[in-house]
Amino acid sequence: MATNEERSRWVVHGERLIYDNRWIRLGLVDVEIPDGERFEHHAVHLDRAAIAVVVDDDNRVLMMWRHRFLFDRWGWELPGGLVEAGEDPMATAAREVEEETGYRPKQIEHLVTYQPMAGMVDSEHMLFLARGVVFVKEPDGEIEADVIEWVPMKEIPDMIARGDIWTSGTLVGLYTARERLNGGRG
Repeated sequence: MATNEERSRWVVHGERLIYDNRWIRLGLVDVEIPDGERFEHHAVHLDRAAIAVVVDDDNRVLMMWRHRFLFDRWGWELPGGLVEAGEDPMATAAREVEEETGYRPKQIEHLVTYQPMAGMVDSEHMLFLARGVVFVKEPDGEIEADVIEWVPMKEIPDMIARGDIWTSGTLVGLYTARERLNGGRG
């Protein structure tokens, strides 16, 4: 399908930072839309995140039962975290798996990179598939999960349907990993 991308491209004339700290940067972007109208649009910038779908030889996924205070809601999630300055995202995913679950991946490969809310939030998420893990220690640092469990892949659709799995990184990771592991057969 042919498109005329220039016809619908927004022009950015600059950005004014209005808030900045270690976790979030908020700006107002001076944009011009194709009809010539110009206005300020909010932009939220977050550090990149790396998330791992850890799968064992029994086709189970390593998941964590976590509470999210913003929504006062519990759910199953994949291990992951923010990419530190100068850190390779694949190394971040492996480090986060070990810190949060105590397992160390032997193999890790890139699955997909995506933006979960591209309209006004810049928050690149990189998802990885990890296999061949070994348990090396109890999780260290802050307690991030109430339960860490190996969940059979066949139970995932029902967990999603019940709302037990609801965060974007976990949903995209599980669907993409299933597609990769099934050779593109869904």
